[in-house]
This record gives sequence, structure tokens and C-alpha cells, in this order.
Amino acid sequence: MTTGLKLVCGGVVVVGVTAYMAYLGAASSWQYYLTVDECIASAADLTENRIRVSGKVARDSLHIGPDRVQATFSLEGTSENLPVTYQGALPDGLAEQIEVVVEGQIEDSGTLRGEVVLTRCASKYSSVPRTASTRSSATSGSAGGG
Repeated sequence: MTTGLKLVCGGVVVVGVTAYMAYLGAASSWQYYLTVDECIASAADLTENRIRVSGKVARDSLHIGPDRVQATFSLEGTSENLPVTYQGALPDGLAEQIEVVVEGQIEDSGTLRGEVVLTRCASKYSSVPRTASTRSSATSGSAGGG
């Protein structure tokens, strides 16, 4: 085998392995979010799959263990609630009545065993309606008098 042919074969192998690894990495991020109601409706079909479920932490359902390494709560849907158990480091913003995404697997009991919990804080980025008092304080604050 000539040196040029060896280089071409080596290049093909490197490109093939790189493409395969890129596909594997992208395939894991192609998971769509399910709503709580969608998840409960098809829970029997999802028991072996890793899923992501988006919902709001139901009021009076959040129980955080000592050292913040475990939690149980319910995800609130429009008509149903999904029980969730989670073992691991909890996000700082985890609280009742906030939007979260839980990634994990549905157990036979219908409970979502979370492996990742992500908090979503859309209200943090929403604009605050400006009233006359906020406009005057913003104007006086921008005058540099402070």
C-alpha cells in the first residue's frame, strides 16, 4: 500500500468517526419537551425511554431533603399532575409555582424519576410596565444626581 493510499484511508476513518460522534451528540439533544398532560396520556408507551417534561411545580408539593440533594414534587399540567422524584444537586431557583423541565424516565408506578432538573424563569426577562412613578424615577436617576 502506498503512502498516499494510507493517508486517504486514515482520513476516511477520521472523518467517519467524527461524523458518527457528531450524530450521537446531536441525537441526544433532539428530544422534544412533553407537557405533563401528554406525558400522562402516553406514560405506558414511555416507560423505557428518556424523556423531558415541562411543567410548573405544583403548590404545596415541593419537599426538599436535607443538604438539597433530593426532592419530590408534582408537575402541574392543565388537567393532571405528574409526581416527580429527583436525587442529585438541586438548582438554586427550584421553588413552587415556577416552570421547570425534568429529564428522566417514567417508572411503572407513573412517577417521573428525574435525572436532570432545569428551572425556567421567563418572568425574569419580561418587561415591567412603566407607570408615571417609574418613569419619573428613571428620569431622575438618569440625570446623574445620585
